[in-house]
Amino acid sequence: MVTINVAVLLAVVVFVRLRRRTEARSRFDEKLTVVIVLALGILLAPTAFGEGVLNVLGQLVGGVTQASR
Repeated sequence: MVTINVAVLLAVVVFVRLRRRTEARSRFDEKLTVVIVLALGILLAPTAFGEGVLNVLGQLVGGVTQASR
C-alpha cells in the first residue's frame, strides 16, 4: 500500500503552481496559491522540520536587527 504525505503533496503542488509565468495568473489563481501555501505552513509548523526552519529564520532576523543598530 502506498501512502502520500499531505505536506509533501502540497509542496509539490506549490512548486508546480509557482513555476508558471506571473502574467498567466488570475487573481483567483493567486489567492488559491496563497491558501495552499498557508495550509502547507500549518502542516509543517508543528514538525521538527518546521521548528528548525523557525529557529533559523529567528536567528536570521535577530542578526539583521543587530546589524542595523
